[in-house]
Amino acid sequence: MFKIKNLLAPVLFFIPQLFFAQYTDVINSNRPGETMSAYAVGKSVIQAELGVYGIKEKHDLLDYDASGFGTDLTIRYGAFLEKLEFIADIQYQMENFDTSYTSYKKNNFRQTVLGAKYLIYDPYKNYKREANIYSYKANRNFQWRELIPAVSVFAGANFVGADNPYYFSPDGAISPKISLITQNLLGGGSWVFVTNIIADYIGTDYPSYGYVLTLTHGFNDRWSGFIENQGYKSDFYSDSILRTGAAFLLSSNMQVDASISTNFKNTPSILYGGVGVSWRYDGWYKEKVEVNKAADRAKKNPDNEKQIDYQEKERKRKAKYE
Repeated sequence: MFKIKNLLAPVLFFIPQLFFAQYTDVINSNRPGETMSAYAVGKSVIQAELGVYGIKEKHDLLDYDASGFGTDLTIRYGAFLEKLEFIADIQYQMENFDTSYTSYKKNNFRQTVLGAKYLIYDPYKNYKREANIYSYKANRNFQWRELIPAVSVFAGANFVGADNPYYFSPDGAISPKISLITQNLLGGGSWVFVTNIIADYIGTDYPSYGYVLTLTHGFNDRWSGFIENQGYKSDFYSDSILRTGAAFLLSSNMQVDASISTNFKNTPSILYGGVGVSWRYDGWYKEKVEVNKAADRAKKNPDNEKQIDYQEKERKRKAKYE
């Protein structure tokens, strides 16, 4: 029974919903990986995911070394529908470059994306897997339903200011970004596999196409680990990055994490290391839940039913004959 009880927390940790509502008892963060979860944070829930990271680059052909740091912030807000989430994703980076002849600095917004995500299919809607209280192994057996992913779509826009050194044009621009997101719950909930297929900078001179694959495992009700592969390709820049890290649940509304990333080439070679924190505010959601529960109780309370005034009915009956 102890093992069965402990299985529940990792499941809730990584999957925003098992049955119907998007909201869960514990925070559902996209950090520290780069994939976007298929599920939303929940209607009227606001969540912030903040990270800082260090950078080390070396380019053999261009003969430069670079180092610096950056910060990224994602704001997620569930509004209007349980399946709908609005997202602001901002990344700022600062680097120092050294060559054999000179040194220079580069700093600006690496990314500014505003958009929305919508869950279009959930294989666990109106479904509840019955727990076997006599067998821990039976609760973790493979089920064919696990091969059916939850599916979401993201649509948004990149906002780039003029003279941004991380952009391929000196002119500012606004360009579309879209993603197809799938998410599978595996191994009875202890494993989660997420894929993102991304089209970025659509309509510009250098559109980018990529993918992110993330496999996450919950070790217990506090600790989790992940491994991730991210690839992107365009005429401006292409790369493949391997990332791994861990997260720790401080409370139902707060998580801390750490990760490290590297690539497989020397034009340039890249090494990233970062830490982060995720926090959510769900007070508005809980208030609405309590109001709805109170309304349901009031409807079921027999004392609230309209009382019949038999004396008044008798007076009206007599008045007809007077």
